[in-house]
Amino acid sequence: MADAAPYSVLSVGATLGEGPVWVARDAALWFVDIKQHRIHRYDPALDVGRSWAAPGQVGWILPTDDGLFAVGMQSGVHRFDPSAASFTLLHAPEGHLPGNRQNDACVAPDGALWFGSMDDAEEATSGYFYRVHKGVCVEAGLPAVSITNGPALSPDGRILYHTDTLGKRIWRTDVGVDGTVGNTTLFTKIEDDAGYPDGPTIDAEGCLWTGLFGGWAVRRYDPAGALMREVRFPVANITKIAFGGGDLSTAYATTARKGLDMTALTQQPLAGDLFAFDPDVAGLPGHVATI
Repeated sequence: MADAAPYSVLSVGATLGEGPVWVARDAALWFVDIKQHRIHRYDPALDVGRSWAAPGQVGWILPTDDGLFAVGMQSGVHRFDPSAASFTLLHAPEGHLPGNRQNDACVAPDGALWFGSMDDAEEATSGYFYRVHKGVCVEAGLPAVSITNGPALSPDGRILYHTDTLGKRIWRTDVGVDGTVGNTTLFTKIEDDAGYPDGPTIDAEGCLWTGLFGGWAVRRYDPAGALMREVRFPVANITKIAFGGGDLSTAYATTARKGLDMTALTQQPLAGDLFAFDPDVAGLPGHVATI
């Protein structure tokens, strides 16, 4: 099929745009800029954006069942109230790892919040995955890597997809009804010249989309790990997509200026923008976290 070219919908000049999520109750797309310590909201009906300052590096934002948000700060999981622009610490699982920060997250059908951490220097093998549900935060029990991405869950919540970005591998792990992890197998490996797998997202057909940092594209893989589609971008660093709009048929993609020199930035004037494109498939309805 001929892909409709992705187009910029919001210019924010993000150093490291990440974590897009469509929040149905707001009819808006939320995302973060980790390095600029910003939370962004895009309202497509009005074609306007708004942003909030965070008190540190913020890796992700997800809606909670109290009408507010959970955000992943370097210091831990916080409750974020946009109306008061306030942040309240809830869980600090890595107080013993001050060089780590949070990087990506998702919400399971049962309301559990899964998130990953990473070494902020992108060197140490200190990135772990965690699960938060009903006030309890536990380490998931997956092997440590330097840069985690995801996780993302299958439509039924029984398969956890998680990414070792520097290792260029996406893994799939069985998940029990109680949230415990089981057997892990390789889902796919990204070839050497295609960039690094960044945030994964699952669509309504159970297929996985991944941003490719340095790869100028996003890709769609079927549930068996076979490549189905690649959508090319006018910028190099695509971090993650989210499905939005009333029918969840628009794909939004966050991008990044991180690592681009002045020559590259001149050649990529839209780097760091929020993009949209037609994915030719719908997304899954979002869940709210019970933290």
